[in-house]
Amino acid sequence: MMTVNLVKEKLGLKQLTFSGENEREVTGCYIGDLLSWVMGRAQSGDAWLTIMGNINSIAVAALADVACIILTENAALDEAARAKAEQQEILIFQTEDNSYQLALKISEFLK
Repeated sequence: MMTVNLVKEKLGLKQLTFSGENEREVTGCYIGDLLSWVMGRAQSGDAWLTIMGNINSIAVAALADVACIILTENAALDEAARAKAEQQEILIFQTEDNSYQLALKISEFLK
């Protein structure tokens, strides 16, 4: 079983928000920046790879019930989004990898 905490450790991700959900299972991966598109297609348990670090992405993550958000290419998380994510216990990480590079790595872990 691949947990959010294991994904963080294996990929060397920087944790931007804190939550008690670090042991949640990651069952897939979804890449997308168009929030309405992600809202209708991301699956519960996915690690969501995006560059969208605003408060609207927190709402989408909650609705889609993703395991975590990973901001790729060192995309920033704004303060309003950080506060809302912590309130809703949504884990957000950051990496310098682009979404494609990161998805390949996650795919290897999920095999």
